Amino acid sequence: MGNLAAEPGSGGSRLNAVYNSELESVDAAETAVTDMAKAAGFDEDDLHKIGIALREAMVNAVVHGNQYNAAKKVRMDAWLDNGALHVVIADEGKGFEVTNVPDPLAQENLLKESGRGILLMQAFVDEFQVRRLKPNGTEVTMVKYLASR
Repeated sequence: MGNLAAEPGSGGSRLNAVYNSELESVDAAETAVTDMAKAAGFDEDDLHKIGIALREAMVNAVVHGNQYNAAKKVRMDAWLDNGALHVVIADEGKGFEVTNVPDPLAQENLLKESGRGILLMQAFVDEFQVRRLKPNGTEVTMVKYLASR
């Protein structure tokens, strides 16, 4: 599955993991990040949103980016900083431009089975960025702020 390590002295507040390009990696990454978020005090509603956003990013990396290629890996970094959960997921695929993704809310796309992942990620996190890596790959950065109590 993946190699997961908490940085020494981090108290478990930083995760660096490398996952295989298989769907089982999606569950492992989701569990690792939602456990971290729960320990940080995120409520059930936010944990659900974080889980969905993370699943979408990991599925995109495994399926669309790496295309299940066993030779390619998915890298995930997650950390807590000043009341915010940061998650960066990178694949080794050919990369894409987010502006070229069809609008999932357009009439002709409403019944398509894929294409909503980016929309969901944007809706469920507070900051969202996609960038193309050189020479190949895509990196997704998501930030979710801990709500003040």
